[in-house]
Amino acid sequence: MGVFDYSREALDNLKIDDPGILDRLVDFEHARAVHLKKDRSKRDKRISLKEAVAEFVQDGDVVLDTGFGYVRTCIQSHFEIMRQGKKDLQMIGAPNTNQSYMIVTGSVRYSHNSYTGAEMRGTDRNYTRQLKTGKVRILSEWSHGGIAQGLKAAQLGSPGVLSKQMLGSDIVKYNPYLKVIHNPLKKEPDPSLFIPALYPDVTFIHVQAADKFGNAYIYGPTVNDLAGAAASRKVIITAEEIVPEMDIRLNKKGSIIPFFYADAVVELPYGALPGSMPGYYYWPRQWWEKLMRFSAINEENIGTFLDEWIFGTKNQIEFLEKLGGAKWMIEARRQTKAAEGDNEDIDFSYQEYTVNNDPGIFY
Repeated sequence: MGVFDYSREALDNLKIDDPGILDRLVDFEHARAVHLKKDRSKRDKRISLKEAVAEFVQDGDVVLDTGFGYVRTCIQSHFEIMRQGKKDLQMIGAPNTNQSYMIVTGSVRYSHNSYTGAEMRGTDRNYTRQLKTGKVRILSEWSHGGIAQGLKAAQLGSPGVLSKQMLGSDIVKYNPYLKVIHNPLKKEPDPSLFIPALYPDVTFIHVQAADKFGNAYIYGPTVNDLAGAAASRKVIITAEEIVPEMDIRLNKKGSIIPFFYADAVVELPYGALPGSMPGYYYWPRQWWEKLMRFSAINEENIGTFLDEWIFGTKNQIEFLEKLGGAKWMIEARRQTKAAEGDNEDIDFSYQEYTVNNDPGIFY
């Protein structure tokens, strides 16, 4: 491990007394050593989600939030991390929506912060409250593009990239990893931002299909997942279905994560719940409305909500049954097909959840 020279201004602004807590995310030497030792053989890597979390997630790890908030994100892996009582994790992502409820149970202690929330469903008052009470600490502030460029640098084997990202904001003052330097190719002043390569410890990437070796097919936007797979020390592929290798080779036209990045493969239908999975199912809008508008407003409400939906279910199948089972599955598939232009005559109106009106349904 090298010795890192972090921004003193950002350390002071974030009140970070021990900068050593920042090292793991940018420690190229350690990440390279892990990658060189990784078993890249073509073998059957299938295990259960419980086994994957138990084996690959260690207390204090840096976890990459994948997909895009609640779209093709392996949210069920976050729930299993909480059920197993993993602690003091650092969370990074663009966005970083799912860190919020994980803070409540102590699973996430540190935040490499970007956007947190669920857009029109409501602002995330739980994250705000946890931050004010000191249950979570921000280690760095990021734009979405900044995190993307840091992961891309790691994928390319570069120490970092020069960018104009974040220069027009105060984010630079709250991110110890960033350095403002002058473009070395220009004679006149040309401030640029050095964004270092980012190396998360572990990432769960949810895909539409994978084979038993870890070749993984993504339908739709990949966001940062291709770069994240290359950058992360440990990669767990979770998939809606496991298909033969030849199906990946011959029939899947799109983005493929190659098997040699994957440490484990989990067959996990409905693994993105309560999010959406392009081509498979739409998201339960009322669930997020209830989380943001009711459960997030105080500790009692959020505790009750997590007890019901996370600790009150063992897996994604029990979660699915609580959403409405077969009825929800039928409606969610029709809705996602319609959203992608593959289905006709779908009415997207629904019974919205408000504090004064709980329809008791999730479709």
